[in-house]
Amino acid sequence: MDNSIQIQINELNQKMDILLGYVSKQHLNSELVEDLIADASIIGKDVYDSTVEVLDKSGIEIDTNEIQELGVSLLRNVKNFNNVISLFESANDFVKDAAPIANEVIIDFQKKLGEFEDKGYFEFFAAATKILDNIVTHFSKEDVIMLADNVVLMLETVKGITQPDMLKSIDNAIRIYGSMETENIQEYSVWRLMREMNTPEMKRGLGFMVTFLKNLSAKQ
Repeated sequence: MDNSIQIQINELNQKMDILLGYVSKQHLNSELVEDLIADASIIGKDVYDSTVEVLDKSGIEIDTNEIQELGVSLLRNVKNFNNVISLFESANDFVKDAAPIANEVIIDFQKKLGEFEDKGYFEFFAAATKILDNIVTHFSKEDVIMLADNVVLMLETVKGITQPDMLKSIDNAIRIYGSMETENIQEYSVWRLMREMNTPEMKRGLGFMVTFLKNLSAKQ
């Protein structure tokens, strides 16, 4: 019986030790909190005093009503702030999703630039700038104005020249001229020329020239 009582007393002493340790710990934590609050109060007072001094030197007066209105406005626009934050988060997610795509586009663009450089595009355009320099230095402002006034007529002329029939005729003329012997041309006397005028080829040529000149005169 005495042994059982002693065991209960020992258990009670252990529980009391635990309880006293907990109370001591809580008291220590309470002192730490009080010290923290005291230090924060001192810092807050110093900040407040410094702020008041700066505002006083700057000639700024604080209106409590305006501060209240600001607080009310902030509370009233909490939903708007949340929408802005949501929009920002959505934009951030979009940037994260689009980053790989943008990276691929940049890589493809760099590859294409590399291809252009290998083919000599940049060297070509750099050399082509000399053409523009020559145009600027050899033509005046009045020449450019005249060009602008007649550019439609010039384009119509180019359009007519680039027609298939016209290109074929020009190509034939160039080929014939290229196949002719231009250094040792035979001399034609008047009688020989008259004989040549009677050939079918010369007659067709003369007919073409006469028809061309007649139509040209009619257009003027």
